[in-house]
Amino acid sequence: MKRLRAAVILGGRSVEHEVSIVSAKSFVGAMDKSKYEPVLIGIDGAGKWHLLGGDFDAVDERVHPDSGSALRLLSDMPLLPSSSGPAEKETEESAIGQIDVVVPMVHGSFGEDGCIQGLCELLNLPYVGAGVLGSALGMDKITTKRLFKAEGFPVAKFISVEKWEWLQQPKRLKSRIGARIGYPCFVKPSNSGSSVGITKVHEAKELESALDSAAEHDRRIIVEEAIDARELECSVLGNDEPVASVVGEIIPCNEFYDYDAKYIDESSELVIPAKISQQISHNIRNCAVRAFKLLDISGMARVDFLMDRSTKRVYLNELNTIPGFTSISMYPKLWEASGVPYSELIDKLIELAFERHKEKSMRRFDYGGSV
Repeated sequence: MKRLRAAVILGGRSVEHEVSIVSAKSFVGAMDKSKYEPVLIGIDGAGKWHLLGGDFDAVDERVHPDSGSALRLLSDMPLLPSSSGPAEKETEESAIGQIDVVVPMVHGSFGEDGCIQGLCELLNLPYVGAGVLGSALGMDKITTKRLFKAEGFPVAKFISVEKWEWLQQPKRLKSRIGARIGYPCFVKPSNSGSSVGITKVHEAKELESALDSAAEHDRRIIVEEAIDARELECSVLGNDEPVASVVGEIIPCNEFYDYDAKYIDESSELVIPAKISQQISHNIRNCAVRAFKLLDISGMARVDFLMDRSTKRVYLNELNTIPGFTSISMYPKLWEASGVPYSELIDKLIELAFERHKEKSMRRFDYGGSV
């Protein structure tokens, strides 16, 4: 049987560049090589694309400017090596060749936000995960929270802040945050991942540096109330009829699950399944699927929740459309605990990519009438 050629895209112009590479290495390592031929494509920190071949020899912790061979996009083939002179037939024949499916493994900006998904749509290539709309919605914390709130999902108190407002009206903004949210609170960039740029603000004097930090990563900032909560997560898999995994709990080694607690300090604890009641677990799983459908997600997502330690009330926090796939990441671990081993999970994700692509190919994109 002919193997499917799967282009795994990694790296990117994102604060999660290094995490993306770890996820991609784990994902490729779990692929059944009798079914798939991985074709690695790296994006360096400047946004340049590189054909890396079939292994990670050209990559350590980052995709470097001299990694592999440079690629140009939107050519008459899905992806072609660029050359210093005019393209020749011999060059085109030795190019990347036919790609059957794309696996975007670029976390954060310019990858998880719909950019790569839009490129795949233009090239008419099947790809794993959410489409352009779902990716963009899932990435933007402010828009997501507003949609969740409008649909009646329980969300923590929050307000949105514009960077210009912080720069031009700092006193007014501080007063608004104190009156509407209070302390402690979390200050986050609206579009970012892996807890980069997030600060827990315990009192008013810490607010200024927190807003400065968030503003370095995005022009839109979200300020949320800080709930004394347990951090619960649920994985969702599917297209039109998605299903939820068991619920897991993260016990961070730091005050909250920041970048260090996720990827550097190995003392954070994952509890799978979470030690919660069956009713709470059922409600979380149901809520995760509803949130998945609301944002028009396809393929996969990890949905994060907060459960107040005193009241036991559960809040829907956020949804991640390209969750981590590292050896310690919750998404594959939750499915493994639900009876879906890593290699089977990959099979299902690629199957879902083809299913969604086939459905799109059956739509009409022409007027169809006589002129």
